[in-house]
Amino acid sequence: MVPKFAQLFVSTLLLLTPLLSLADGRDIGVCYGLNGDNLPSPNEVINLYKRCQIDNIRIYQPYPEVLEALRGSGISVTIGPRNEDIASFATSQDAANDWVNTNIVPYADDILFRLITIGNEVIPGPLGSNVPAAMNNIRNALASAGITSAKVTTVLPGTALATSYPPSAGAFGSDITETMTGIAAILAQQDTPLLINVYPYFAYSSDPSHISAQYAMFTSTAPVVIDGSFQYFNLFDAMVDAFNAALEKINFGNVKVAVAETGWPTAGNEPYTSVANAQTYNRNLLNHVTQNGTPRRPDYIMPTFFFEMFNEDLKGNVVEQNFGFFYPSMQPVYPFW
Repeated sequence: MVPKFAQLFVSTLLLLTPLLSLADGRDIGVCYGLNGDNLPSPNEVINLYKRCQIDNIRIYQPYPEVLEALRGSGISVTIGPRNEDIASFATSQDAANDWVNTNIVPYADDILFRLITIGNEVIPGPLGSNVPAAMNNIRNALASAGITSAKVTTVLPGTALATSYPPSAGAFGSDITETMTGIAAILAQQDTPLLINVYPYFAYSSDPSHISAQYAMFTSTAPVVIDGSFQYFNLFDAMVDAFNAALEKINFGNVKVAVAETGWPTAGNEPYTSVANAQTYNRNLLNHVTQNGTPRRPDYIMPTFFFEMFNEDLKGNVVEQNFGFFYPSMQPVYPFW
């Protein structure tokens, strides 16, 4: 599911800020997981996305019922295979072709597929070395099928960095440098972002004596970390820029990053988890990423997916069950969209 990091608050002014019209240059989406035994039907979910004017969705594997519901919705889709399928794609072009022909081609006339994520947090790990070859073979399969809108990428956890503090010291672990160089080369050819999961909540809740709530939740009024010429007022930017620095160190600073998951839980680890903190973090994050780049990439408005649409009761622990904007009843956990 997620990596390790952050927190939030509520202001009347922010609550009045319109989040509508996400098509006005805001590249914002919400992840849709299905790890619950009481979730609404995919048709109801996609209609909820449309009512909320959420234009981008990330799903974690090609559920046919979800893809059917997405037909004609106008929502752009980021999707990936199951992690356990990656090794077969790496070793067999036929396997990659079969996956694309089964899960993408039948829907491509009615759904805009934007990104195909080859691996969700498999780097570092035993599957990681398969990712570049699997990306190439899925890319070949997409080209053979005449699908030009979808680009391949992968999703990294924070643990892909051997060093992340200060941000300029960001570096991939030596055991994955070759793999990451291969991935970055593919991304550079396509002008496609590397996806990363960014969770200030986990960093803050695991070390509140050294990480302040203000730094985690975008409410610091003074820089907390000064890294050479770069000043960091929030942990989110620092975490993202550590990946930017790591890409520079493998000579791919031209590859952009985008956020595949970020969010804040509303329950399960009080006082760090609360509705107020979740609302604060997510509201301030939305305002930040739709208007500002990071200190290291100030002019780049970064595509960002929030985690996640619903509370999911089959997740592994109480915190992971409570990242949702909505209850399974489709009632909001707190006002946001």
